[in-house]
Amino acid sequence: MKSIQIKRYGNSDVVEINDTASVPTVSTGKILVNIKASGVNPADWKIREGYFQQMAPLQFPSTLGIDFSGFVRQTGEDDISDFKEGDEVYGQASIFSGGSGAFAELALANKDSIAHKPKTLNHVEAAALPLVGVSAWQALVENIGLSKDQKILIHGGAGGIGSIAIQLARHLGAHVTTTVNTNDKEFVQQLGADQVIDYKTEDFEDILHDYDAVFDTVGGDTYERSFKVLKKGSGIIVSMLEQPSSELMNQFGIKAIFLLSKVDRQRLARLALWVDQNNIKINVEKTFSLDEASKALDYQKDEHPRGKVVLTV
Repeated sequence: MKSIQIKRYGNSDVVEINDTASVPTVSTGKILVNIKASGVNPADWKIREGYFQQMAPLQFPSTLGIDFSGFVRQTGEDDISDFKEGDEVYGQASIFSGGSGAFAELALANKDSIAHKPKTLNHVEAAALPLVGVSAWQALVENIGLSKDQKILIHGGAGGIGSIAIQLARHLGAHVTTTVNTNDKEFVQQLGADQVIDYKTEDFEDILHDYDAVFDTVGGDTYERSFKVLKKGSGIIVSMLEQPSSELMNQFGIKAIFLLSKVDRQRLARLALWVDQNNIKINVEKTFSLDEASKALDYQKDEHPRGKVVLTV
């Protein structure tokens, strides 16, 4: 089978196409999936470049890829599970979660890291959803507990996570403000943003006050400035990038949380149900073939796409 592998950390020149990769062996608790599409996330190029090698070193050669959509090819003989051959599924096949890597024609996935694919999405759209959808769900529903008529600021609203978070926040009945660049203003308005701030020409902290929550997918200076817009004593900020600062929390009376996304079957199933019930828009800006995985990783890194980038297999 074909898979996209690296034998060392580095930039695009370390990515190799292996046309004779071995088909992963199915064992108890694992499911072999025919991959139809693989989502490309910022984490994928960071893994390639060795950002996480201290925390989770790779065993080379290593197949890249986390998110996927496809159908069940084989289950473990001893498994009595919710999945059978031919079922359409989506989720993660990362080597960090017991998988064999999603940038391949076939991938092994931990059965607790997949769920039945949303019926209203095709495979390309479904492959774009697991990490970004679960991240938005964890932040807004589980961490913030966002409710009707609350005000939330979502940074990076045109990105993969932000574009889902805007739609989820609107579904929950919140007033949604987001920061984007000028070119993305109309896009996020179509997703349901009530107020759009151009981060290149406007300072959001001078415009917004008494917000209940901030969801940060940008980090850095943007994160620190966000404390100024929150309600003192009750405001909450959830960041995908920044660890809580006790100094900022004490200064502004704000609760701060660092979100480490955990994609599991329960969250994926809830996400699929919500997507199917509410006609959620999954924006895939660009698709690449599996052979073009190296280009896709560089595009994700350099272009900051609107929504997601996906490999078609």
